Amino acid sequence: MRVALYTSAALNYLPKVRALFESVRRHHPDWELHLCLAEELPDGVDIDLPTGSTVHPLSTLGIPAWPAWSFAHSLMELATAIKPFLLHALLERVDAVVYLDPDIVVFSPLQEVVDGLAGGDILLTPHQSVPAGDEADVVAHEMCTLQHGVYNLGFIAVPATPEGRRMAAWWRQRTYSFCRDAIPDGVFTDQRWIDLVPAFFDRVRVLREPRLNVAPWNIAQRTVTGQVPDALEVDGAPLGFFHFSQVDAYGDDIAAPRHAAARALVAWYRALTDDPTRLAWPMAAFRDGTPISEAQRLVYRQRADLQRAFPDPHASGEGSYQAWWDAQGRVEYPELFEAGAAGDALARLRRGLLTGFEPLR
Repeated sequence: MRVALYTSAALNYLPKVRALFESVRRHHPDWELHLCLAEELPDGVDIDLPTGSTVHPLSTLGIPAWPAWSFAHSLMELATAIKPFLLHALLERVDAVVYLDPDIVVFSPLQEVVDGLAGGDILLTPHQSVPAGDEADVVAHEMCTLQHGVYNLGFIAVPATPEGRRMAAWWRQRTYSFCRDAIPDGVFTDQRWIDLVPAFFDRVRVLREPRLNVAPWNIAQRTVTGQVPDALEVDGAPLGFFHFSQVDAYGDDIAAPRHAAARALVAWYRALTDDPTRLAWPMAAFRDGTPISEAQRLVYRQRADLQRAFPDPHASGEGSYQAWWDAQGRVEYPELFEAGAAGDALARLRRGLLTGFEPLR
């Protein structure tokens, strides 16, 4: 079986991508490696990924009106919105595709995934695989899962079957129009959409093995033991892959006291991926270096007239969207420029889920 493994990230995550790809190459040397890049590949940047890795910049993903469309997203929204585009493309030329987030490391062969691809059309892992123990745990884990999505989209695997391709096309349509970090309105990037997959598609397999997708949101229900990094176990089985999501934001309390091995693993990962020269995301600012605000992205996202008038919204200077915002934007959206009213005005903008871009067909 020809399998393609891909991840989605900007170059500021490059040390993490390297760690992921090197771990996959160790345990699945026959899998192809692909990076779905949430920006263009600048000249002179040495990405230094394992030999044979393929990089897919934004302009190569077949996204309609991509410079304008990309502007309408934060980095997290964009990196997740483009995932189904590369999935859809890869399914046209390989037997199966596995996605892993860039902040994941594989520690042993993923045989459950290989076996699942032979018998299912969509493979998922849940955020939580056992019920919470008490009401505090319900609030901390199950209710959080209900907000963010039942299934963690740090992992998804899809074979090149008709049903797998159909799901990829549907998911691509949804993220093109609705990949928003808008939990109060029922949407969390690409992830909440996958809650609908078992209702819309057949042969969906949920991999509940504790050794898969171990992460801060489920580690309290699992026991990690052994030596870092090559002799770790989860509930007595070899660690499959660990999801280091937001570990930089957690302190030493990332795991319960009984998880000394997990804390050692997090320290190992931080040292492995530390990069003081980390690249900035170039699409965070206009070309003159002025940071782009959430309000500027949301207004542009919702208005087709602005998208037509300013097809290169990152531009600066006369005739640019930035110049329009500084002049006409103040007239049309005065509350966004008033300290006392900006919060409420921004909240109203966030509730506008419809986009000015033509839906993807």
